[in-house]
Amino acid sequence: MSLIAAIRSKLTVARCATHALCLIAVLGMAGCSQVGALKSKVSNAFSPKPAGADVQASPAPDSDQPLSLSAITNTYLLQGRYVEGEQHLRTYLAKYPNDRAAQNMLRQLTADPKAMLGSASRSYVVQPGDSYSTLAARYLGDSNQFLALARYNGSTNPSTLRVGEVVRLPRMASRGAASNSTSTHGNAKETPTIVVTPATSQDASPSDESPAMKAQRLQAESTALLQQGKKDQALTRLDEALTVDPHVKPAGDPALRAQLLSSYHERAVVLYRDQKLDQAIALWDRILAVDPSYEPAVIYRARAIELQRRLNQI
Repeated sequence: MSLIAAIRSKLTVARCATHALCLIAVLGMAGCSQVGALKSKVSNAFSPKPAGADVQASPAPDSDQPLSLSAITNTYLLQGRYVEGEQHLRTYLAKYPNDRAAQNMLRQLTADPKAMLGSASRSYVVQPGDSYSTLAARYLGDSNQFLALARYNGSTNPSTLRVGEVVRLPRMASRGAASNSTSTHGNAKETPTIVVTPATSQDASPSDESPAMKAQRLQAESTALLQQGKKDQALTRLDEALTVDPHVKPAGDPALRAQLLSSYHERAVVLYRDQKLDQAIALWDRILAVDPSYEPAVIYRARAIELQRRLNQI
């Protein structure tokens, strides 16, 4: 009996040991599972999130809100991105149909510029400080007409206008904006301290000025500006005078006119070397209209015409 009791006692101990081992194993597995879950959470916390996983973090912009008119003008129209600019303008007008500025801009963008400004034109040499906006203000009476003027000249980038470049200005606009040109010259170019000559008296109506009278007035303003030490503005005003009437009788400092003609010639030479012969010849024609004896213009113009003839034969 004692032997049997001893055996039973050992079996009981063995069973308890087995149960204990099983319990330890189960607890171990549970512990591993918890550790694994913890590792997974830590890993997810530090791992990069896939694109788009946090969609609500930054709400999408309101797609119904069009670009502002200034943004459309600066980003698209001034950079020559006309197709995109037109799309944005139409979107803008769909929401703001009564915006006259936007309507005007769309009209400039889509209408025939020759129909708007007229087919008759004259050449103008771009001066320092000129842009399509300033030219539109001076000759069309409205700086916002810059896009029509740029398209009138076939420009694919209205923000760029280089000094010495020859552009076309509509003749009908020059007359129509004569009064605006006179009144806005003071705002755009002159300062309040400019000396006003009798030719610019307010009693005289600018619309009654003949080309010769207007040229004399502009030349007198040029002289006044030079006396005030404003040489660049004086050159610009003299250029305007010679544009109106190349044969206006010289007055004031002859060196100023000589410098202006020299600057024309230098620009024409650059155009000639770039084989922009039409523009170069137009500049030399302008010089010779002012001073037929200007020898460099005579020589180079003849060379340009000969080169043009040879190129046309190729």
